[in-house]
Amino acid sequence: MLGGSAGGGAKDGGMACAHGSATGGAHGGAGCGRPESGGAAGSPGGAGRRMASAACGLLGSRGIGGGMFCLEFGWSGPEPRAGQFFMIRPRRSGVFLGRPISAAYWSMPAPGAPGSVGFVIAMRGKGTMELAGMAAGEEADLLGPLGNAWADLLPPAGSLGGRPVALIGGGAGLAPLIALARSSFGGERREPGFGMAIHAGARTASQLAILEKAPFPPESRGGAVATEDGSMGRKGRIPDFLEPEKYAAVCACGPEPMLKAVALKCAAAGTPCLVSLERRMACGVGACLGCSVKAAGGMRRCCADGPIFRAEEVSFDE
Repeated sequence: MLGGSAGGGAKDGGMACAHGSATGGAHGGAGCGRPESGGAAGSPGGAGRRMASAACGLLGSRGIGGGMFCLEFGWSGPEPRAGQFFMIRPRRSGVFLGRPISAAYWSMPAPGAPGSVGFVIAMRGKGTMELAGMAAGEEADLLGPLGNAWADLLPPAGSLGGRPVALIGGGAGLAPLIALARSSFGGERREPGFGMAIHAGARTASQLAILEKAPFPPESRGGAVATEDGSMGRKGRIPDFLEPEKYAAVCACGPEPMLKAVALKCAAAGTPCLVSLERRMACGVGACLGCSVKAAGGMRRCCADGPIFRAEEVSFDE
């Protein structure tokens, strides 16, 4: 889903990420209030999945460069899946709506260890600036996990003939892709369990600091890194270095021009492509229809029917 400024907001983070200069906060003792269980979140892929709402304490905050920062909240609600997002609003906020931000990493409660959920956020507007200014121990209202997950639309691992899946993202859009890589390599759930190659792009090297959260370096598994100014990896735009014919499928998240370029290359190669979209959002649960996406067969709700869609279903020119 995202990374963006939401207000209604677009998904601020990794893709779902958010925006800003973070106060470097040490881990605090704040946790998460008892979550109020919500109904089933979402749509085709997300139908039947549980969400919860809770006031959660900020455990830590730090800048990672390139106008991005990490926030980690205490969380004892339902476990997210890679690609899902949360609506987040600081309790002291001056904005009415929460910001939709993809979960980048998480740990579930265990005896003697509280649960947590982390987000990578790109600073873009008032809402994400408020998040960047939070101090350890402050509370925010979290609603989630929301939307569908990558694994809802990816084919079963056993049907891929041993070929890997490419994960291609730009800047903060890498967050939900790194979550997918983490869930398959060394994560608690090991979902969906097939080989992956990370393709990471940005304008400059500082915007790729998020790669510190990846379970392996992109180049180690046939992936690539590219920056437009040549400060890290190859010089150019990351879609230019993707060879979709090598992969069983491609998962992409980032700016819409990047998604369109990736989708066109995948269509030409006959490779299935999934894209996580960013839209302005208000409710996050499909009730307000404020985040509509023009797709084959009519309008779809980015929050409830997505944020992940098959690329051939999306009209990128609208």
